[in-house]
Amino acid sequence: MQNIDELLEKLYLDTQLTIEEIPDIDLYMDQVIQLFENKFSQTKRNDEEKILTKTMINNYAKGKLFFPVKNKKYSKEHIMLISMIYQMKSSLSINDIKKTLSPLNKKVLAEEFSLEDVYNTYITSNEKNVEQFKNDSSDIYKEIEDKMMDDKDEEYLRKLLLVASFTHMSNLFRRAAEKIVDEIEE
Repeated sequence: MQNIDELLEKLYLDTQLTIEEIPDIDLYMDQVIQLFENKFSQTKRNDEEKILTKTMINNYAKGKLFFPVKNKKYSKEHIMLISMIYQMKSSLSINDIKKTLSPLNKKVLAEEFSLEDVYNTYITSNEKNVEQFKNDSSDIYKEIEDKMMDDKDEEYLRKLLLVASFTHMSNLFRRAAEKIVDEIEE
């Protein structure tokens, strides 16, 4: 295994769809898919993985994860919401995402505030999360390195411990997110 810095570099952790990259004009579904594919293609685990498909978007729409589209075109606000859904779907159920975004969708429809402000805060928060993740990952890697004994399976054991540690952290964050979703629903 390469060192932790090389691993983190290959993850393209800084990849985000910023406000400036979202067109000001409404897009058809194929254009939305292309926008996401162009932006997130480097983050795919393999070539067969799909970033976003028509079926996914249709399921999000049917599940009311975002407010209805007009004339089969997706506004800048829809794309911001789809971007948030894209990030949440790997950790939360579609039902939890719906519970989380439902109040936001109502606010957007009522034109109570600018979704752009919320989305910019989301992007800024993500940037800080990436830096924190890099620091934490380096610390975890160093601790495992320090504790490893000379063993013919040392490389495998290092990888095993990293996988176990990262999945544990992922589970902790997912459980915290689910608890917050439950509070939103109340």
